Order: sequence, then structure tokens, then C-alpha cells
Amino acid sequence: MIKSQSSLFDEEFKPDLTPLLDIIFIVMVFLLLTANITIKTMEVAIPQTEDAQVLSDQNKTVITVNILTSEPKWAIDGESFANWNAFTRTLLEKVTMSPERDLIISPDKSADVESMLKLLAWLQTNNIDATNIVMEESTQ
Repeated sequence: MIKSQSSLFDEEFKPDLTPLLDIIFIVMVFLLLTANITIKTMEVAIPQTEDAQVLSDQNKTVITVNILTSEPKWAIDGESFANWNAFTRTLLEKVTMSPERDLIISPDKSADVESMLKLLAWLQTNNIDATNIVMEESTQ
């Protein structure tokens, strides 16, 4: 039997997509690297003094905000709150009712940073700026 075309002839006219895939990959990487990413930041003022001078004892009554490692994450003066809205509502009431009392944040050592930043952002939004953060003095 005589064939009109050889099998090599069919393979010669199939398009090679490898260069096209390379170009698509390069364009994708270029677009990912040049995309605008919005980074949200919050300005926090940290004292520029010696460690021993910054740490001080509290002698007056305060409002203590605890950031816990496990659920419930939030507590005010030892009273736990299961959700954020109840916690913030109660904290705002306490700060409004007792403006003479200082606000102290006491996070657990293994509490997540996200919870601390969420609290600091809320305090900044509500113009509550008289805060202290409890630290344990290290022996190093």
C-alpha cells in the first residue's frame, strides 16, 4: 500500500508550545513582582530609655486588660470575654466611668502578637492613649 504522506511529515507541522509557556511564565512573574500590595501599619511610640528606667511599679488602682493564649482571648480585671464586641464595649464603659484609672495591658508570654496589635489599634481608634504594658524583668 502506498501512503501519500510520511509519518515524519505529520510531526513537522505540530506547534511547539514550549516557548509560549516560557513567555507566559515570565509575564506572570513580572506581574506578580510589580503588583501593588497595600501594607497597613500602625505607629507605636516606644520610650528611648534604659530598661531599668522604663520598668516601674504600679501603686494605684488600674484597669487591667489581659490577652490570653487560649479562648477566651480577652479579659478585663480577670473577667473573661468570649467575643471581641462584648470585650470592647465593657472596656470602653470602664475607661469612661473611671478616667483617673490607668489602663494596663498584661499579655501572656505566649499570646499571639495579632491580638496585641488588634487591641492597640482599637485603643488608638478610641483615643485611649494612657496605656502601660506589663513586662517581667529578665535576669539576663
